Amino acid sequence: MKEGYRLLGDFIRQVDVRNTDGKEENLLGVSVQKMFIPSIANTVGTDFTKYKVVKRGQFTYIPDTSRRGDKIGIALLTDYDEGLVSNIYTVFEVKDENELLPEYLMLWFSRPEFDRYARFKSHGSVREIMDWDEMCKVELPVPSIDKQRSIVKAYQTITERIELKRRINDNLVELCKTEFMRTFATHPEYRDEQSDWFSHPLGKSLSRVAMGPFGSNIKTDCFVDHGVPVLNGDNISGYLLSERSFRYVEEEKASQLKNSIAVSGDIVITHRGTLGQVALVPDKTKFDRYVISQSQFLLTCDQCTLLPEYILFYFHTDAGRRKLLANDNTTGVPSIAKPTSYIKALHIPIPPIELQQNWAVLVRATLAAVADNNLEMEKLTGFAQTLLSGLSR
Repeated sequence: MKEGYRLLGDFIRQVDVRNTDGKEENLLGVSVQKMFIPSIANTVGTDFTKYKVVKRGQFTYIPDTSRRGDKIGIALLTDYDEGLVSNIYTVFEVKDENELLPEYLMLWFSRPEFDRYARFKSHGSVREIMDWDEMCKVELPVPSIDKQRSIVKAYQTITERIELKRRINDNLVELCKTEFMRTFATHPEYRDEQSDWFSHPLGKSLSRVAMGPFGSNIKTDCFVDHGVPVLNGDNISGYLLSERSFRYVEEEKASQLKNSIAVSGDIVITHRGTLGQVALVPDKTKFDRYVISQSQFLLTCDQCTLLPEYILFYFHTDAGRRKLLANDNTTGVPSIAKPTSYIKALHIPIPPIELQQNWAVLVRATLAAVADNNLEMEKLTGFAQTLLSGLSR
């Protein structure tokens, strides 16, 4: 055992309190993101008296680790005074919070290294589990209670700042959406497909439409530690490109894939797997260019007739998503059939450029603030990960 490390079993004990009153409120599950979530189990005919009660400050974990993507489901209850969990889950608590803070212990469980440890220590023929004995054999550093409080406070400060920035961004995006609907959707020509706004296919207002490279052009051995980032689905999950979880290719490889390079002002859209995710590459980014993946395509707007901000928010409206996904190939893996040809031939409302420009004055400033907040959140997330990694030193 490392110097300064202790066995977790010295600090925790199982709790097995059954729901003898038959309550049906706050039925909870545990996610691999290590959070309690509302249970989606079918409870018709369920005997709720068999469920376990978990109280605020107590932990629940799912011993089965074989069906959760090499992660262990474990969580600390903080949002409710008590909840109900399945009787196959294990509930436990810290014996003495003056020796080990539950919040500090949860930070230890949140480390990716703990997931790997839990999988390594899992065993079984039909399903692999990390049983209670193995949980008690976990070794962890247990500094003074004041040091634990200091670490927890630092982590909470970071995560609260991230959450604040996320809420601000949500409000800023809602403002842009509201202005979009007020400026364009209330105009009579917006919904009249016989109007001048629909007179030309989208392709006439695009200067470039490009597909991501075929899978054979980016193989696993192409990826390196640093270089030009390759986008994945996580990067296209919001209105603006998210700069996290990148893989990279060398400059030479990126040059070979120049037709699949996205730069500031381009719109990237997913056409396979998770369909219709649409994001703008903002002006403020970590990198000057990105390689889109096989499941994505990109649009470059001819800004004489169409602004990228307009196309971004249009494809996030209900009507825009229906248009975008109308060519969904529902057989096999969800995909948009022949996406480049389809998008070029699509007729959507394209307002006069002057109207788009007037609206974009507000939107560009707002999206710039969103991009700044995104960059700050990425840095803060890195700080949080560094703090968690430092727990084992």
